[in-house]
Amino acid sequence: MMAPPSSFPVSIENVNEFTLLKIHDSDSAKFLEKQKASTPKQLTWFLLLKLHRVLTLLSWLTNGFKSSFGLIKKRVSLPDDEGPKHRGRLYRFLRVFLALSIAGLAIEIIAHYNNWTLRVIQPWEVDGFLEWSYVAWISFREEYVAPLVLLMSKFCIVLFMIQSLDRLVLCLGCFWIKYKKIKPTFDEDAYDIEDPSSFPMVLVQIPMCNEREVFAQSIGAVCQLDWPKDRLLIQVLDDSDDPNLQQLINEEVSSWKDKGVNIIYRHRLIRTGYKAGNLSSAMSCDYVKDYEFVAIFDADFQPNPDFLKLTVPHFKGKPDLGLVQARWSFVNKDENLLTRLQNINLCFHFEVEQQVNGHFLNFFGFNGTAGVWRIKALEESGGWLERTTVEDMDIAVRAHLNGWKFIYLNDVKVLCELPESYEAYKKQQHRWHSGPMQLFRLCLPAIITSKISIWKKCNLIFLFFLLRKLILPFYSFTLFCIILPLTMFIPESELPLWVVCYVPIFMSFLNILPAPKAFPFLVPYLLFENTMSVTKFNAMVSGLFQLGSAYEWVVTKKTGRSSESDLLSFAERESKLSSEEKIQRRNSDSGLELLSKLKQAEAPKKKRNMLYRKELALALLLLTAAARSLLSAQGLHFYFLLFQGLAFLVMGLDLIGEQVS
Repeated sequence: MMAPPSSFPVSIENVNEFTLLKIHDSDSAKFLEKQKASTPKQLTWFLLLKLHRVLTLLSWLTNGFKSSFGLIKKRVSLPDDEGPKHRGRLYRFLRVFLALSIAGLAIEIIAHYNNWTLRVIQPWEVDGFLEWSYVAWISFREEYVAPLVLLMSKFCIVLFMIQSLDRLVLCLGCFWIKYKKIKPTFDEDAYDIEDPSSFPMVLVQIPMCNEREVFAQSIGAVCQLDWPKDRLLIQVLDDSDDPNLQQLINEEVSSWKDKGVNIIYRHRLIRTGYKAGNLSSAMSCDYVKDYEFVAIFDADFQPNPDFLKLTVPHFKGKPDLGLVQARWSFVNKDENLLTRLQNINLCFHFEVEQQVNGHFLNFFGFNGTAGVWRIKALEESGGWLERTTVEDMDIAVRAHLNGWKFIYLNDVKVLCELPESYEAYKKQQHRWHSGPMQLFRLCLPAIITSKISIWKKCNLIFLFFLLRKLILPFYSFTLFCIILPLTMFIPESELPLWVVCYVPIFMSFLNILPAPKAFPFLVPYLLFENTMSVTKFNAMVSGLFQLGSAYEWVVTKKTGRSSESDLLSFAERESKLSSEEKIQRRNSDSGLELLSKLKQAEAPKKKRNMLYRKELALALLLLTAAARSLLSAQGLHFYFLLFQGLAFLVMGLDLIGEQVS
């Protein structure tokens, strides 16, 4: 073996100001052979480096899948959101549908890779029992199944377009109101500021039940309302079942009473009828007959001091006006993705639905809080009834049937909270969508026999109840969660792209218009609305057919967040003492004991994420349908099913909203 050369002759030339370096060697060929001889060694190191990277990636993926499956296994082992008795027929139907979809996907994959086609007609051309079964299924599908699915899809598409048209008309009405700058007005000199006796008597009610986190800020905000003290009475209607919390609320009321506020604390011994029973009990007090109006605020609502002066004057000179409703404003709308998406929905509800119905029809559903009622309208309409879980909508419909008119004030806002966890939001939506169907069953005879005009009857029956409370959850669940994945296995009844993509995006765009800052959340909002359709559909069915879950009334969980305006108003109060100082000042012995109980109760509790089996079943169903759509090269259908399935998976594993451990 020859040694490499020890020296190399080098010459340097300067050509056109460029330096050229030349290496001269008589054994240059041997030197090149040495370079080639080192190539396999370099290649070996290169391959080892690549192998190391691949092994690192595989190890990372293995650990990721292991932790993910461990998390899912842990979630599945935990109790889910509903007991077996509440899962019901819908969950069993989804499981059967999912099993059939997985079996269908397996058969379609086998058929795809074996190139079975519809041209195989003659019996002698069929090879094996499985292929014969597949051909028989295709023939049966074309002749019997596809026409039925096509009929169902056309029916749902018609409902979808009717509801979309209704939403478009509402938006046009809102644009007209904005363009004409129409809004309710009142006489600013309706009441003499220097003469308190010219102000009407107003009763303010704060119904609450186990509202530990928010009772103090709500009572404090209401006690600072700008209204003559001798013309105002505040009722704190406490239905809490915790004696310690009852004492805390009573102490808070006593502290404001010591400051000269006309406020009383009421606690029912027999707590029946939920919120409706609480309000009905309070209205039965003898002193209520001395008051003309009643304002209602839920425990998490914080009205501005000028609330009564912006709402009550609208009643003057309008003896047929029964309700003045203010808009909700949300202190935690930017807290997480769930609250942002809720804010989009509720902004459209108040900005468009309530405002348009209030202006053109003088009727809308009472929101249950942040409103002022004429007590005479409540009494003539039958008062608060306990027959449904939507007592606010119930009294509004009965007042409308009795000829009372409503006014909605879009520029008067009251701060409140949005549910921050999916569990709380899901329970709230179940109550909001099962109650209207209960009410529809009960009110339909009264609507038909009432003395209001035919137009108002049609509006109540077809628009207010059927279209917006029944048809909307029905078609959104049936069309996008059942029929769409079904058509992936029955391509003869495939849905057109404008139904799957274009119209839903346009309608979502309209929904987001009242909340322009939410435009980046257009696609998540569309997926979120379709995901919530399973909860709304289930609630609608339970309310319509009077199933057990229709009568569930769960208080929405609050966190007690404060906004900047809350902090500023709090700083302006006469007393700047904390709740602990107030307790200690009032009663040293009982106060200290109560303080220790309060600290124990407010100790942070460890929480865990829930598991929602209906959402998980739908996630697997849609992902299975997405896999099937790949075999047919259906682009937009695949992406819609994929992302919608992932959205259901996120909801099913409770990975949206308040993050808990």
